Amino acid sequence: MRDISRRGMLGLGAGAAAALGLAGCGTEQGGGPGTPRGSGKPGKGGTGGKGGGKQGGRPAARPIGDGSTSFTGKQPRQPARPVPLEPGETPPQFVVFSWDGAGDVGNGLFERFLKLSEEHDARMTFFLSGIYLLPESKKRLYLPPNNAPGASDIGYLTDDHIKSTLGNVRRAWLEGHEIGTHFNGHFCGGRGSVGGWTPAQWKSEIAQAKSFVKEWRTNTGWTDLPPLPFDYDKELVGARTPCLLGQQNLLPAARELGWRYDASSSGGLQVWPAKKGGLWDLPLQGIPFPGRSFEVLSMDYNILANQSVNSTQAPPANYPAWRKQATDAYIAGFTRAYETNRAPFFVGNHFEEWNGGIYMDAVEGALKHIAGKKDVRVVSFRQFVDWLDVQDPAVLAKLRSLGVGQEPAGGWNEFLGDVATNTANGSKAPSGQAA
Repeated sequence: MRDISRRGMLGLGAGAAAALGLAGCGTEQGGGPGTPRGSGKPGKGGTGGKGGGKQGGRPAARPIGDGSTSFTGKQPRQPARPVPLEPGETPPQFVVFSWDGAGDVGNGLFERFLKLSEEHDARMTFFLSGIYLLPESKKRLYLPPNNAPGASDIGYLTDDHIKSTLGNVRRAWLEGHEIGTHFNGHFCGGRGSVGGWTPAQWKSEIAQAKSFVKEWRTNTGWTDLPPLPFDYDKELVGARTPCLLGQQNLLPAARELGWRYDASSSGGLQVWPAKKGGLWDLPLQGIPFPGRSFEVLSMDYNILANQSVNSTQAPPANYPAWRKQATDAYIAGFTRAYETNRAPFFVGNHFEEWNGGIYMDAVEGALKHIAGKKDVRVVSFRQFVDWLDVQDPAVLAKLRSLGVGQEPAGGWNEFLGDVATNTANGSKAPSGQAA
């Protein structure tokens, strides 16, 4: 199983994805400044209103376009402005939990992890699939590259589930989480796969994903629901591609749009990130897989594939051991970074109930283990790149010199005190970032 554990969503085609419950029925569902030194606790902020004056301490919503979205001021619940590391300072341990699809199908998972985040002062990234806000009756408005109008390898949501998705996305943003994109039709196999799309086709896909968020009122005809409380053109600064495919041609389009990061790389190492194609490259990572001789990608799907191979409903007798193995894998990945090079730890998920929901239990168990530890900051991708962007390039280059599980020689004070001194004296180290 070693090979497939490193291939981001395993690179399965549509048929295999359907066998695993990833196609049809909507099964695959997955600006404030960044974090400062100190507590990293966000300000409380208000909960926003529907317009007509201030509510909860927030300005009235100013509608954008057809009123599907609105400007409501600075996003609540954000950390204070990030600052550069002091000479010799120990870096924070950043942890990012992210969700692909972010559609609600009535299983309570979106609400479960919003509540868990609130309880543990954590922020997450929700990569929303645009068609989850498009009624199936209007599906031919979607023109996917190299596929028939309205085609999708994931299912469209019911009207009720579109409404609950809107409510949860709205709540997520007001509680400080990031809304990214997982694009639309999730094409992973065949001639229409996202792996073969050109930069121009990615631009079309992005424009459509944004339009479904920005024009849900027009597309649904609903007028009794509040707008989403953000300007999506400004909110959207990063993404994860379906099956982690197609990044090479996505990057030029994303750079042209002013995006700041991409989370589509597969099989990354637990080291400090660099830029690729002008964007921060934030990959899913290989992490220890307890009881096995190889590492597994830090995503629920890949753990499942290395446990039950081609089934999302394996015999329940396996669930307790698999739940523990999945939980321990996340904790092992976190611990390896936390106790050594302090590389950021990234976890990818879907709102799924595979194998009795054990992978959701594993995420919850890992978050509870991680949150609250000294120097740990559970943040969104956007908040993390806010922090990266204010750091001295020489310091980041020195951090990138640490390998997986490698501790800084002489401790952090000696390791980073030296590079800060050299920088202050005008001997600036190269950034080590790809163009």
